[in-house]
Amino acid sequence: MYPKSYIEYLVHFHGDRDYFECHEVLEEYWKKDPPGQRKIYWVGLIQIAVGLYHHRRGNWKGAHRMISNALAILEQEKDAILSLGLNPEKTAELLRKKSKDIENKRPYESVNLPIEDSDLLRTCIEYCTKHQLQWGNPSDLSDEFLIHKHTMRDRSDVIAERKSSLIRNQKKNR
Repeated sequence: MYPKSYIEYLVHFHGDRDYFECHEVLEEYWKKDPPGQRKIYWVGLIQIAVGLYHHRRGNWKGAHRMISNALAILEQEKDAILSLGLNPEKTAELLRKKSKDIENKRPYESVNLPIEDSDLLRTCIEYCTKHQLQWGNPSDLSDEFLIHKHTMRDRSDVIAERKSSLIRNQKKNR
């Protein structure tokens, strides 16, 4: 069985192409482990999403850095990638191609991760259907919020939590 956060990552990756949410859900899951026990392969998957987010926005430097880092991690974590239902060789090849596209400043095109576990694929497609998403559709490049989400999202909850944390810390230090 795969973690729910990983399923959500795959659904965002292939369903609504919301790479920002891919990053958010998987990073939150990754951070549940104590710092010394966190699995680096989750970072590799997060970096794929962040790299594609940057590529789609035309941030060539950020995109290249993230995709290159992801490739380096995932090439070292082939067994883990396989255990996540992905083909490690095809994943690496996909990232090498993306890296070349970015180096040559080719326009962003949506990609699909090579999911080999048919049960995982079926679960993800069912999740998409349930949430009225179409698995495998390309990114909607006219959706400004999707493209620039990090600058346009509502951060009031994050700001409120930081303020609350600051107040708690100030009370502790008195």
